[in-house]
Amino acid sequence: MSNDVTQSMLDSILVALDLPDEAGSRVTFSGEDRLPSCFPVSELAAASIGAAATTVSELVGLFSAVPPVSVSYRSASLWFGWSIQPLGWELPSPWDSIAGDYKSSDGWIKLHTNAPHHRAAALSVLDCEPTREAVAEKVETWRGDELEDAIVAAGGCAARLRSGAEWAAHPQGKAVTAEPLIIWTTPSNGIVSEWRSSPARPLSGLRVLDLTRVLAGPVATRFLAGYGADVLRVDPPEWDEPGVIPEVTLGKRCARLDLKTVSGRDSFKRLLGEADILIHGYRSDALEGIGFSAAERQAIRPGLIDISLDAYGHSGPWARRRGFDSLVQFSSGIASAGMDWQNADTPVSLPVQALDHATGYLLAAAAVRGVIARTTGSGTLCARVSLARTAKLLVDYKGSPSNAEFAPPIDEDFAAAVEQTDWGPARRLLPPVNIASTPMNWTRPATKLGSSTAGWIA
Repeated sequence: MSNDVTQSMLDSILVALDLPDEAGSRVTFSGEDRLPSCFPVSELAAASIGAAATTVSELVGLFSAVPPVSVSYRSASLWFGWSIQPLGWELPSPWDSIAGDYKSSDGWIKLHTNAPHHRAAALSVLDCEPTREAVAEKVETWRGDELEDAIVAAGGCAARLRSGAEWAAHPQGKAVTAEPLIIWTTPSNGIVSEWRSSPARPLSGLRVLDLTRVLAGPVATRFLAGYGADVLRVDPPEWDEPGVIPEVTLGKRCARLDLKTVSGRDSFKRLLGEADILIHGYRSDALEGIGFSAAERQAIRPGLIDISLDAYGHSGPWARRRGFDSLVQFSSGIASAGMDWQNADTPVSLPVQALDHATGYLLAAAAVRGVIARTTGSGTLCARVSLARTAKLLVDYKGSPSNAEFAPPIDEDFAAAVEQTDWGPARRLLPPVNIASTPMNWTRPATKLGSSTAGWIA
């Protein structure tokens, strides 16, 4: 039954990618390990990673035999958590001290305060000391809807706990349900690339400009780097994600540009003009506001494969709302369903940030699908995906719970080589997927933000 769910999920993703019907038959799944949840999280992990690998396999098949793909449930599930194991040093917690779940006067609400400006927004609304005790005391005086609206209006991030039925009746839930898993646009036609793939490193020679932050976008570009793409991540001068960067910068170069300045925008324009793929996770109006609308991006780089991410979908009243995986789980009924499943007194979210990770692999799959289209001369493909729409894919398979215990990583789960990161030595999990004769590996260790110059490799 579990493999049937995984295959069904995979088929849904491959249909969204407009890949041949037989593509799914070249993917096999193995193992019995499953993450405990009332939702098929490990199946989603295997299906989304398998879909991304299938697009790579199809790309290789343009120039040679199409290789088969194999996915281990255990490896896929582990990669939905942390792939890095520091040796002699520690990862800082990615969570701010006041982030988390709080009881309101009429239910539960989650505050996401990891970014300093989001923390400041929440505290400005609550008007209290920055301690969990003080925040909890204040939150209890608010109705959930009112506090959610107030924090969002102040530029912060929060989500009231909703049931699946509440989300289905909500205007944003209805909007997300009406959206396809991947929204495609074709801004131009007739673009043919002279670039050619090779089975050993199928994405070698492709330049990927990465304008993403935790977590889905960086997962996508990490995957692309694993098959040879030259990934350049660009961050603002002040931005940092200390608890996550060692996990997600594997295989990439990381630079800083201030897009609020003329010189920063000029540098970005030069980078964009030589990129093959742009992956961005800013709110939909952010790039447009500084002179880089979708049309302008295509004018700068005709044939650009433009892949974007949003939290709550691309239509409806929340289309531009700030959001993260944990918030979407609260909004969409996932944390409420987990609470019911465990008969718990507090919300129960997924065991991993599965919406982020799965959406990341959808982004990567869409990018490679765009490469296939450009390589075959069938036009330029640009795509948009969202955490909320990925949540619907998972929720549609709620009837497949797992009560199994999932064993933490052991020596055999890790690659033999030691990765010399900018923070110190570390071990990295074995790749989550295998494409025959096409190994997934990274030629660069994880690196700090701003450690490279903002330019492409000659």
